[in-house]
Amino acid sequence: MNNRKKKLDDNPPLSPDAPTCETHPVHLVDRVSSSKTQILPTTKAQQMAEFFAVLADPNRLRLLSALASQELCVCDLAALTKMTQSAVSHQLRLLKAMRLVSYRREGRNVYYGLADRHIIHLYRCAAEHLDESNERSLFGSPP
Repeated sequence: MNNRKKKLDDNPPLSPDAPTCETHPVHLVDRVSSSKTQILPTTKAQQMAEFFAVLADPNRLRLLSALASQELCVCDLAALTKMTQSAVSHQLRLLKAMRLVSYRREGRNVYYGLADRHIIHLYRCAAEHLDESNERSLFGSPP
């Protein structure tokens, strides 16, 4: 217990001009009360984190980019991405589980596409954002 108290006492004091909650109580009340309706519920935040975790893989993003313009079968996706058919199937299984891709059967062939317009919109917005960021960094423009 004494070690913990000692560690707390070892922290340097805050600068006198550092903002504290006491400095802006009116703003905090306004901001906190208006933000309460905007903050995500924990369950929704968890779902979104899982959704974005699936998108955090470069191979999955490459598959989504290939499917952004047309439906393709596993062998076509494997050829485009230079992945094995087994690896493509594994990634598609994860994308299907998160409802990012859908499929349809045509005889013995299965064709995959993006699940809906939201996925296409999300993909294109992310790509556009990165293009803008890259363009700014090339020309030295501030963010």
